[in-house]
Amino acid sequence: MEQQSIVEQTMSAPRRGGKSIGHLLLESGKINAQDAERVLKAQKEQNLRFGEAAIRLGLVKEDDIQQVLAQQFDYPYLAPGEGNFSADLAAAYQPFSPQVEALRALRSQLMLRWFTAGNKALAIVGANAGDGASYLAANLAIVFSQLGERTLLIDTNMRNPQLNKLFKLGNGMGLSDVLAGRADLSTMARIAHFRDLTLLPAGTPAPNPAELLSRGNMMDLLTQLGEHFDVILMDTQPAEEAADFQTVAARAQGALIAVRKNKARIREVAGIKDMVQAAGAQVVGAVVNDH
Repeated sequence: MEQQSIVEQTMSAPRRGGKSIGHLLLESGKINAQDAERVLKAQKEQNLRFGEAAIRLGLVKEDDIQQVLAQQFDYPYLAPGEGNFSADLAAAYQPFSPQVEALRALRSQLMLRWFTAGNKALAIVGANAGDGASYLAANLAIVFSQLGERTLLIDTNMRNPQLNKLFKLGNGMGLSDVLAGRADLSTMARIAHFRDLTLLPAGTPAPNPAELLSRGNMMDLLTQLGEHFDVILMDTQPAEEAADFQTVAARAQGALIAVRKNKARIREVAGIKDMVQAAGAQVVGAVVNDH
């Protein structure tokens, strides 16, 4: 029987949570077999973890170790430039930054106060253009997917959609086409770089977005989608531009209001809250965004 090398033995050793760090570094091309031998020797001589030894030898960087640790613990994120998405997707590219920690805290609150109560959908409503509602919706969708929730992000802003720009999807068919009966749910895009994230773009520019969103098949669509997804986040038209957000909030039955720090006024936010509640939906909370 052919004897395994020390590298093969170490890389094939079982690990709780999947493959070893060494194995993942080899698979990703960060180190080669000779490098692994050097790391294992240093690891043994200096009583270090594999990743620490690899860093001390100058073979990898701290970011490389963080990425393979994320794979080990089933918490995927992207290296800078990977996926060619917008850098504004901080949850994908900067998962350990303070702003993403804040997003995870918000995710926890929403899970406790909304989604675990049997709700599936939530509208994200920006007071004004530039308040970062689309940024918030996209990054929240990513952190929910990183939690293992089957997450759907819907762009209901048919007048000036933003999510296709953040995910670099182009301008194809989407929600407007589905509601108009011109397309089916095959227009949804599975975002393969993330664990459980799907996007339904706004679709073909329509002359009557308010009417499309008000149709009964919008409610039927959400009911159908709720059978396949745990979390459905809906980016909306800014409140200052149109009343579309009211209809979307009513369909979702709940809304999260996003406002820009040092820009939105309390009276303005109170007005949006009143409009959401008048539509029969609940205001789940408000987020002050300084991105």
